[in-house]
Amino acid sequence: MLDSFFVGKRMNTLMFCCLMLAMTIIAIVITEFDVIKGLTSIPKATEWAVTNFYPNEKSLTRLPVIISSLVETVLVSIAATTVAAMFALMFALAGSQTTGTGGALSFISRSIATIFRNIDVAAWSMILLISFGQNVLTGYLALFFGSFGFLTRSFMETIDEVSSSSVDALRSTGASYFTIIFQSVIPSCVPQLISWILFMMETNIRQATLIGILTGTGIGFLFSLYYKSLNFNAASLIVLVLVITIFAIELVSNYVRKVIL
Repeated sequence: MLDSFFVGKRMNTLMFCCLMLAMTIIAIVITEFDVIKGLTSIPKATEWAVTNFYPNEKSLTRLPVIISSLVETVLVSIAATTVAAMFALMFALAGSQTTGTGGALSFISRSIATIFRNIDVAAWSMILLISFGQNVLTGYLALFFGSFGFLTRSFMETIDEVSSSSVDALRSTGASYFTIIFQSVIPSCVPQLISWILFMMETNIRQATLIGILTGTGIGFLFSLYYKSLNFNAASLIVLVLVITIFAIELVSNYVRKVIL
C-alpha cells in the first residue's frame, strides 16, 4: 500500500516535470529564443557589470538627490498602504462570512475586492496614466488600488479564521453588531491585520520603484533617468541604496511582527 503511494507520487512528479519541460520548449520555439547565445552571454554580462555598474566618487555627490527621491517613494508607499488598509477593513467586515450582513452588500464587497486584487499594480499605473498623467498622484493611486484589493481579501480570511468562535459566543448573549466588531473581532485580529499591513508596505516599497519608472516620479524615475543617460555609476548607487533600504525595512517589520504576534 505504501509502495504504491510513493510510486504514484513519483509518477505525478515526473509528469509535472515533463509538462514544465514541454512548456519551456514550446515557449523557446514561439519566441525564437537562442538558448546557446543567452548562456554564452552571461560571462560577458557579468564582466560588464563588474567593470561598469558600481558607485564611484562622482556618483556619491548625487546621494542627497537620491535620498530625497527615496524618501518620497517610501512615504508614498506608506501612505497608500495605510489608507488602503482602512478602506480594506471596512470592506472586509462587510464581506466577511463571520461579520458580514449577507445579501447584496456582502456580494458587492467581495466582488470589488476580487476585481481590485486581480489587477496588477503595473496595470493600474498604465490605466491611471491616461487620466492623471505622469505625477505622484498616479503612483499613489496605483499602489492604493493594488493594496486595497489584496488587503481586503487578506482581512476577510483573517476575520473568518480568527474571530468566528468569539463572534458566535457574543451573538448568543444578544450583543449588538458594533459591540461584536469593536470588542471581539478587531481586538482578536489586530496582530494578524498589522502583519498583513507590514507585508503590504514592504511589497509596495519594492513596487513603487517600478511604478516610478512609468509615472515619472520618485526613485524609479531617477534610476531611469541615470540609466538612459548612461550614467551607470549613479544608477548602481540607486540600486545599492534601494537594497539597503529594503533590508532595513524588512528587519524593522520582522521585529514588529515578533513583538505583536
